Amino acid sequence: MSKIDLALVGARVCTLDPERPAAAALAVANGEIVAVGSDAEIRELGAAGETIDLDGAVVIPGLTDSHIHPLQGALDTRGADLRDLSSLEDVRDAVAAERQRCGPDQWVLGFGLEYDVFRESGIRGDLFEEAAEGSPALLTFMDLHTAVATPRALELAGVTGPQAFSENAEIVCQDGAPTGELREWAALATVERALPRLTDAKRYALYAAALREHAAVGLTGGHAMDGTLATHDLLRELEANGDLVQRFKVPFTIVPESQQDDWAELLPHRDARGLRWRAGVAKFFIDGVIDAGTGWLYEPDSEGEGKLPFWPDPQHYRRAVATFARAGFQCATHATGDRGVREALDAYREAGAPPLHGRHRIEHIETLQPQDLPRFAAEGVVASMQAQHMLWCEPDRSDNWSRRLGPERSAPGRAFPIRSLRESGALVALGSDWPVARFDPRLGLAAARLRRPPGERDRSPYDDQAVDGLAALEGYTTNAAVTVGEEGRLGRIRPGFAADLTVFAEDPVECDPDELPELPVLLTVVDGEIVHRAG
Repeated sequence: MSKIDLALVGARVCTLDPERPAAAALAVANGEIVAVGSDAEIRELGAAGETIDLDGAVVIPGLTDSHIHPLQGALDTRGADLRDLSSLEDVRDAVAAERQRCGPDQWVLGFGLEYDVFRESGIRGDLFEEAAEGSPALLTFMDLHTAVATPRALELAGVTGPQAFSENAEIVCQDGAPTGELREWAALATVERALPRLTDAKRYALYAAALREHAAVGLTGGHAMDGTLATHDLLRELEANGDLVQRFKVPFTIVPESQQDDWAELLPHRDARGLRWRAGVAKFFIDGVIDAGTGWLYEPDSEGEGKLPFWPDPQHYRRAVATFARAGFQCATHATGDRGVREALDAYREAGAPPLHGRHRIEHIETLQPQDLPRFAAEGVVASMQAQHMLWCEPDRSDNWSRRLGPERSAPGRAFPIRSLRESGALVALGSDWPVARFDPRLGLAAARLRRPPGERDRSPYDDQAVDGLAALEGYTTNAAVTVGEEGRLGRIRPGFAADLTVFAEDPVECDPDELPELPVLLTVVDGEIVHRAG
C-alpha cells in the first residue's frame, strides 16, 4: 500500500456503499480512498501525512451539484443582490445603493430579480431610471432568461425597437418602443454587448473566488452546464494554477443557429480532459422558462404564451441531438415545459445511441404530461432536477410561475415532480442551477425534503413531492455519479474510489431539514486534497 497521505478517524462515515454502509475512519493515498474501517484498522496502516480526529463528525461522499454554471455564474452575480426582494420599492432601494457604490461612468448591475415584483407595474426599465440616477442599468432576473434595462442602457446599446432573432427571443416593445424587458439570451446580448469588458485578470479572479466559495459549503464537483472550446483552455489554466478545487463535467452549449460544420468542429474534442475535468457532453435548449412565457407547453399559459420552442425548428434540434449522441456524447436538454420535455425524450429515442459515459438527461422538468413520466425509467433518461426553484412558489399558487401554468398544471404531482419520477424508477440527480438559485447544497438538500423555504416552519409546503433525507443525499452523490457514468469511482466511500469527501458536524440525513442550511461544513476534500477547512 502507498504511504497514507490523509487519515480521518473518530468519525461517523456514511459510505452509501451497500457492502459497508457505515464506518469510523478512512485512509487516503494518491488521491484515492485506500481503506475504510474502524479507527484501529486505519491507525494500523501506519503514520499518515496528516491524521484528523473528527470527534464524531459525519463524513459523506463529496457533494456534486448536477446542474450548475460555476464559471458563467461568477460573472453573472456582479452588482446588487436582488434575490429575496419582493417589492418594487425594495429593488429600487437596492439599485440606488448599488449606484452609490459605482463610479460616475459605471453601469449599475443587479441579479436575482423576481418576476412577482412587477405584478402590478409590468416589466419596464424606466421604473429604475431615478434610482440609477440616469446611469445605464441592467438587472437580470433570477432565471437569467430575462433582464430589464433602463432607457440609458438601451440608448448606449443602440436598441431602439424590435429585432428578429434566430432563437425564440424578444425585445419587448410597446407601440414600437422598447420597454426595457429583454426575453432570452439573444435579446439580453443586445445590451450586454455595450457593457465595459472585464480584464482577463479580473475575470480569472472572479472564477477562482467563486470556486473557493463553492468548496466552503461542501461541494466537491459539479456538472457545469455551459461551455465552449475556450472553457477548456480556462479549465486548464485553473488546474495548472491550483485553483480548480472542484471536479467538473463540462458540456459544449449547442445554439439554434449552429450548423453541421459547427458541430463537426466540436466532435473531435469529446474526450478532452484534465485531472479534475472532462468534456463529452452536449447541452441544448429546447425551450426557455415558464415565468417569462418561453417554456414550451402543449396548451398556452394564462397569458396566451408558451406555444413556441426556443429552437425555431425542432427538427434541426433533433438533427443536432442525433449528431452528438451518435458520436458518443452525453446529451443534456433544458426543458421546463411539458411539450419541451416530450420533444427531448423523443429526440433521444430517435437518435437511438447511448452516450459513451452515463445517460442522456433532461434538465429542470418543471411540468410534464402524466403519460411521459414513466418514459424516463423505461428509456434510461436522467431527470436532472433543482428543488431550490420551488422556493419561489407559493402554496396558494399566487406566484407568477403557478399563475401562468394554472391550477391543473401546477397541481400536486405535476409541479417539479421529483418524488413521482423517483418512485417511477427514474434516476433523479439534484442540483442548484446557480446562479439561478443559491449554490449551497445544504439548501438544496433541505428544499428537496421540505418543498418550501427552510426556516419558514409556519408555511405549508407547495405539494406532496418531498423526498426523504437519504433520497436527497443520493441525488447529490450516487445519482450524480451514475448520471455521468462514474459510479465506479465517485458517489460512494469505498476503497479504490476517488477521495472526494464532505465532512459535516452532524448527519445531513438525520438533521432537521429546517436547520440544514446552518449545518457546519468542517472539511471539503477533492482528490485527497483538503480544499476547505473550517476555522
